[in-house]
Amino acid sequence: MQQRSHHVRRPAAASAVAALVLVSGAPTAAELVLVSGAPTAAAQDAVGVVGGERLGRSAVQVAPLAGAPALPPALTGRSWLVADAATGEVLAAQNAHLALPPASTLKMLFADTVLPKFDRSLEHRVAPAELANLGAGSSLVGIKENLPYRVEDLWRGVFLSSGNDAVHVLAHMNGGLAQTVTQMQARAVSLQARDTHVISPDGYDMDGQVSSAYDLTLFARAGLRNQDFRTYCSTRTARFPGGVDKTTGQRTSFDIANTDRLLGKYPGLIGVKNGYTTNAGSTFTGAAERNGRTLLVTVMHPEAQATVYDEAASLLDWGFAAVGKVEPVGHLAEELADPAAAASAEPGPGVLPHAIRQADRALGPGGWTAVALGGALVLLAAGRSLIRRRPGPAAVVEALPVAVAEALPVALAFTRTGATALGGSTAVGGRRRRRSVRAARAVRRTVDSARRRLHRP
Repeated sequence: MQQRSHHVRRPAAASAVAALVLVSGAPTAAELVLVSGAPTAAAQDAVGVVGGERLGRSAVQVAPLAGAPALPPALTGRSWLVADAATGEVLAAQNAHLALPPASTLKMLFADTVLPKFDRSLEHRVAPAELANLGAGSSLVGIKENLPYRVEDLWRGVFLSSGNDAVHVLAHMNGGLAQTVTQMQARAVSLQARDTHVISPDGYDMDGQVSSAYDLTLFARAGLRNQDFRTYCSTRTARFPGGVDKTTGQRTSFDIANTDRLLGKYPGLIGVKNGYTTNAGSTFTGAAERNGRTLLVTVMHPEAQATVYDEAASLLDWGFAAVGKVEPVGHLAEELADPAAAASAEPGPGVLPHAIRQADRALGPGGWTAVALGGALVLLAAGRSLIRRRPGPAAVVEALPVAVAEALPVALAFTRTGATALGGSTAVGGRRRRRSVRAARAVRRTVDSARRRLHRP
């Protein structure tokens, strides 16, 4: 089973965050700028764990205040999370980013991707090829080939019966399984669900197909903003079209019921999706509303199949009791508004990650003063020690103080032609951006001075 790493190793000097800005052109010592400042929630996303550093830890994460209730004692899920749907605050979690097989909870991402594309009243005649290649032992709602089905019936088959046959029909309507998987992966990226690797749209066990409690919670939160999604996942029973009666020639129908065992039993439960496979064990993501507040909970792979519902219910009970009595241990990431930004949500070397766009959490004037002074001091020290040796670029980089180099968790590309490493549409913006530009120019003057000294005959 492939499991993608969900965090970047942090430097030992965690009390200071730094970024290495490479100015375009020949990378001489004069072009190394040290940007330092305190870590922000946005920067944590950029350089480490999506949603905050604590969510990358394996131990239980909770920050109780006075009078906070104790967490439920019998939690066996390998990974779980409980969060406020409105604010995105994560109230408690364990192994939130652990990559595990999602089973049918992945159908939430399928619905979030495909559901908006087809009118619910549209009728579609099912071709035999659309029901081919279903995995052995798949859960089915009972779709018959060569018969018409309304889109809303197909979605009831997905949400209530967890029907892989309904998923395959809708995926073929969407252009095929491969195209749907590609779109689901892109949707996961836009939601900042970076632990998720989609191979099959129905969540059927496939090597390398993984998600996490954090990502599944993001899918549920996004899906519940769509009224049709919300309606389907909260439906307890429905009539589903059957075959044609050979005697009467009329279309038959039969009852289907939601396989979510908490729906209708846990007070205020809205949905969302459960799942089970041999490889994944039990998985469950639920949402419940109480006194105007909606909480989300995800539990993955508890020790026993049936306990996933008990553990989810106990976490919801705890969450409602803990409101206002715990500090958040992280946050649910917001959807990327810019499709281009979504395409680059997993930044390559030298690219500024999207999360630094949060201007209200950017460095203040004092921070950028430290940027200028710190960068100047480091460059002068490096330049002074190397003036007599006149080394090449690689030697200059190696000459930087070891303590400084170990404190650099992120590399940022900053070109002379308008890159946004220190300002612009994806960086700090506004007055803070102007301050950062002034600070950068001050450092640049120091850089130019150091360059002249390095090249002095």
